[in-house]
Amino acid sequence: MYPAELVQPMRDELTAVGFEQMNEVEKVEAAINSEGTTLVVVNSVCGCAAANARPGVRFSLDNEKVPQHLVTVFAGVDREATDAARALMVPFPPSSPSMALFKDGELVHMLERHHIEGRPADMIADNLRQAYNEHC
Repeated sequence: MYPAELVQPMRDELTAVGFEQMNEVEKVEAAINSEGTTLVVVNSVCGCAAANARPGVRFSLDNEKVPQHLVTVFAGVDREATDAARALMVPFPPSSPSMALFKDGELVHMLERHHIEGRPADMIADNLRQAYNEHC
């Protein structure tokens, strides 16, 4: 587990643009299984989250179509909430950072760590925008 004061600025990067921080299993499951579209970001302390994932997801929201619900869990901090989110991302193995778009509770788009690591934030944003335009 990481100290709360260490991860707070990393949480703030997403909550500042409208993400709801989830740390309870029930809230995660309710958000993902809600009607409409939900983007779930599994946040992380790693360098690719800082350089690629968080900026990419923030840039992606500059689009005509965006998910109705934006939620995030923090790997290594919110263990139960993260496990609950990942359980709904099957068949994809757990990875962090990662991003999953759900529509009416069904997983419709997934970005795993290997899609994020080493890719510029603009490329990640473009990938997410394409998913939003198709599913939102």
